[in-house]
Amino acid sequence: MPLSPAETILDEISRLSDHRLYGRVAGVLGMTIEVAGLERVLSIGSRCEIVARGERRLPCEVVGFREGRALLLPFGKLDGVGLGCRAELAEAEPVVYPAAGWLGRVVNALGEPIDGKGPLPQGPRAYTLRADPPPAHGRARVGGKIDLGVRALNSFLTCCRGQRMGIFAGSGVGKSVLLSMLARYTATDVNVIGLIGERGREVQEWLEDDLGPEGLARSIVVVATSDEPPLMRRQAAHLTLSLAEAFRDEGREVLCLIDSVTRFAMAMREIGLSAGEPPASKGYTPSVFAELPRLLERAGPGQAGQGAITGLFTVLVEGDDHNEPVADSVRGILDGHIVLEREIAERGRYPAVNILRSVSRTMPACNSPAENELIERARRLLSTYENMGELIRIGAYRQGSDAEVDEAIRHYPAIEDVLKQDKCERADLESGYAALATALELDWPPKPAAMPECDVVADDMDHPEAAEDEAR
Repeated sequence: MPLSPAETILDEISRLSDHRLYGRVAGVLGMTIEVAGLERVLSIGSRCEIVARGERRLPCEVVGFREGRALLLPFGKLDGVGLGCRAELAEAEPVVYPAAGWLGRVVNALGEPIDGKGPLPQGPRAYTLRADPPPAHGRARVGGKIDLGVRALNSFLTCCRGQRMGIFAGSGVGKSVLLSMLARYTATDVNVIGLIGERGREVQEWLEDDLGPEGLARSIVVVATSDEPPLMRRQAAHLTLSLAEAFRDEGREVLCLIDSVTRFAMAMREIGLSAGEPPASKGYTPSVFAELPRLLERAGPGQAGQGAITGLFTVLVEGDDHNEPVADSVRGILDGHIVLEREIAERGRYPAVNILRSVSRTMPACNSPAENELIERARRLLSTYENMGELIRIGAYRQGSDAEVDEAIRHYPAIEDVLKQDKCERADLESGYAALATALELDWPPKPAAMPECDVVADDMDHPEAAEDEAR
């Protein structure tokens, strides 16, 4: 649980020291700084500040030890760092003090404003950047359905409050546009958005054109661009979850978006290789696969009396290989996956969701029997059409050969129209089911089944004496 204001102040005071410890830079190799003199008081994750030439202070973090020296990685550029530079031990663990005034703001991985709107207000409670997930036995269950505002997801991949879903896509398939639609249209109180390893040119365009003023007003955006050091990219992901946890603890419903988990994993790979960790699958070090669940498990339902963090995390699949190591690991951690496919995008249907390859693990339990029946029929028709798609496209299928294939051919264009959605259009849950039922030529909502006629009752009415004998 977060500390109260008084406990926070006492905790900060207790961490202050009456003396300062420092060492000296003993070597620099690549992005790694070797520091001597502090190895007995440092541990993995400790923070130091290197006083570079010109009195520039460079924050660093300990990532390993080698031959009696501490290995540090910087949060900034190494310009001005040389042999003998002073390395001062930081006095306290880095924390943030989120507040409601952070909504509508853009910050970097250190929690500093980068939108030119002035300083950020400070909340009363401190949140560490690398908190532990809530205990499994103390967590609430996922809540009811959450309206994502995207028809394809609402209908076929229904998400519940506190669920964690992955969006798996190659580059240029519409992943960022889908994220902006989710940020604008999802029915939650607060959005916390982490842009990890993004192109610097695209950040402002995404904020202004895709997210827009309405979406930004109820969002906090954490940005770490691709040119920043790996520690900044890693910390941006942890800061995103810390901010989401702060609003969750207030009892709010939070939508946490991270784009992308793959770039977080790449940053972890750079850190691991710099510390001398041996590469494993596709160059990713073992610590990458240990760190992924620690990050992703922080999202989800909170404990009793808290809100929930609904997490949607993008995974940039390399070479459109959905079985590459990061994608395969993340798919096993999350509660479902949304697959965006390049072939669908090339046909001009956006969002390019492949319904047949996507799964929500809270379905069908969260739906009514009528909704499940509607979705299963639509999926069955899509599957039938895709199985016969090649023969249909080349004209080798003869109409009338199979009644189920004929039905799939008849309904396929209408189902595709239901899945198609402009980025400026919002679709709620009920309208999605209604549109799908219309595409399948069904009544919606379904009419209640009529009570079957009972011949025995009719006979008893004609012959009351027989009814009395039957009763006796």
